[in-house]
Amino acid sequence: MNKQDLIAKIVKDTGATKVAAAAALESVLDGITRSLKKGDPITFVGFGTFKTSVRKARMGRNPQTGAEVKIPKRRVVRFSAGKTLKDTVK
Repeated sequence: MNKQDLIAKIVKDTGATKVAAAAALESVLDGITRSLKKGDPITFVGFGTFKTSVRKARMGRNPQTGAEVKIPKRRVVRFSAGKTLKDTVK
């Protein structure tokens, strides 16, 4: 499922216009992005939790040349599925 499929599902389930559904989805995604950028976790009870963590710096290897490359530390997004989602997907 991609973004357009999700917008179509929202339109079908709620009867909203496609423009309103797209705006609502953009608002939700923007809110999630802003919270993660600040370092705040986002929890949807039963669905799961989005949070950030720091991946430490490490040495990697260029597969074409075999040369070692330093990979800097960075923040990454993690997702932990909630119990209800885990039980549904089983």
